[in-house]
Amino acid sequence: MFGINGSEFIILAVLAVVVLGPEKLPEYAKKLANLVKEVRRMANGAKEQLREEVGDEVADIDWRKLDPRQYDPRRIIKEALVDDFDDALNAAKGKPEAAAAPVRTAIAPHVASQAPLSANEPAPFDNEAT
Repeated sequence: MFGINGSEFIILAVLAVVVLGPEKLPEYAKKLANLVKEVRRMANGAKEQLREEVGDEVADIDWRKLDPRQYDPRRIIKEALVDDFDDALNAAKGKPEAAAAPVRTAIAPHVASQAPLSANEPAPFDNEAT
């Protein structure tokens, strides 16, 4: 519970016997046991009070989903870019003109709503063509 292994516990017990003495050790052990029981009772009471005030929906919450340490901005951006690229590739396999639509929408949304350009017509956002 406190990260104390067996050998450390024995050392603490021997130290307690030396410092407190064998006469007072049972009295302090009893006080420690009562303190632990009281702390457990208070913790259970706090849990019960929280459950009563908030309701049972708190028990259904998956707290691991809300852990901010799981969100890596690099991974999120990479996944978003890969998904967009996969969508564009899948669209390109089906219809060539459909493949240009997501790219055109991502580059210039106001241009995507216009009719497709002919082969000899320059793009409206292409500054080198004029």
